[in-house]
Formats: sequence, C-alpha cells, structure tokens
Amino acid sequence: MLEARGLTKYYSSITGVRDVNFRIPAGTVLGLLGPNGSGKSTTVGMLTGLLEPSGGTVTLDGMNIRDDLLKYKRGLGYVPEEAQLYTWMSGGEYLTFCARLRGLPASIANRRIDALLGIFGLQTDRDAPMTAYSKGMRQKILLSAALLHDPEILILDEPFSGLDVTSALVLRRLLRALAEAGKMILYSSHVLEVVEKVCSQVLILRRGEVVAYDSIDRLRELMSQPSLEGVFAQLAQVEDGEVLAGRILEVMKS
Repeated sequence: MLEARGLTKYYSSITGVRDVNFRIPAGTVLGLLGPNGSGKSTTVGMLTGLLEPSGGTVTLDGMNIRDDLLKYKRGLGYVPEEAQLYTWMSGGEYLTFCARLRGLPASIANRRIDALLGIFGLQTDRDAPMTAYSKGMRQKILLSAALLHDPEILILDEPFSGLDVTSALVLRRLLRALAEAGKMILYSSHVLEVVEKVCSQVLILRRGEVVAYDSIDRLRELMSQPSLEGVFAQLAQVEDGEVLAGRILEVMKS
C-alpha cells in the first residue's frame, strides 16, 4: 500500500500543501483533483520522489520511500503532465533507452517495445525523431515508457492529454485492467468525466489542503450532487461556468 501521512511542502513562506493524508491500496485508482494552484503538482512531485517533503512521509508497505528512493523508483511508472522527452531521439530509441535504465533484458525489452508501439499505432514512426511527433504521439511514448517495466505503482498526471478518442478509450479500459491486476494508481486530472468512471476514490485539494477524500458515490450522497462535477464545483469553490461564459460574452460585445 502507498500511503501519505501528514504530507507538507513549503516553498519559502508559501505553502504548497499542508497535512495531506491518503492511502492507495493495491487494486485501487485514486483520483487527484483540484483547481490550479491547489497543490496537485506538489503532491505528485513528492509521491514520485522528485520533491522532498517539508514534513510528513510517503510510505510503501510501511517503509519510508526516501530510505531507499532508488528501489522505490524501480517499481514506479510515471507519466508527467508535461512531456519531458529527448526529442532528438526516435520513439523506438527512447523506449530502448528507458528499458536499459530499468535494467530490462534486451529480449524482453524488444518484445515489449515492439508490442506497445504496435498497439499505439506508432510502429511505422518508430525510427522518426520525436521532433516530428504530434503531442498525442509523444504522450503514447510517455505511456509506453511508464508501462514498459510492469511497475507496481503508476502515477499519471493528465495522461489523456493530446490523445485521440480511440486511444483515450483504450487507456480508460487499461486503467481498470491495471487496477484489477493489483496495481496502485494515482490519477491526477481535470477531466472529471473520466475520473468518475475509472477511480475508486477521489482526493480533492483546495489551496494546499484536503477538502474531500472518499468514494465518489459517498461524496455525491453527502453533497447531494448528481455528479462528480457538482461535488467538485461545490468543494473547490469553482465559479459557475455559465455565469463566467456570460460575462465573457458581455466583454466581447462591450
């Protein structure tokens, strides 16, 4: 089980997140939600080991991940919100590079790379430099790299960004299948419709603090809302979209 206890991060005098607590048991997809500036990226950074907490801990099966960070990262698959790729490489070269970093035997790596490139429709572009790839193609490479070593933990930050409808449907079903296979998954996204369909529970942040942590059904019941969108808007204190749209139209006509 992956667990955050009292997770806190300060940037000088600015609070990134304060006293964040949650658990991701095996076989669970936890949705991470919040408006811009709520602390989602900071939380993801600490879960991946890229940021050191100012307070609190991230533990895996009771052990602090920072006690052996390299070991923890070996079992982690991560898709960042922004595609950080060596774009002078081809897609095939990049995945081979990632496989070597993970210590995968060449025979296993080659088989998995060929299969993933084929599934994502990138086989014919495997030798093209990623500078020529679309955003969706680069996203597929990131997903492939995150899945290549069969990690026990997946941290996905806006993984549907740039994907076409077909690929998005495949990924949605894949998340359910990965959970059924016992993976621990954190899924951070603004796409509430997908979160509602694939996540077991949701954690909602606002201004660095947890304002909700429960199953979606329970939150809808407690907040008397028909959808996760309504729950989110109420808890995150998001301005009414219809009102904002009307104000924008008024500005355009003024």
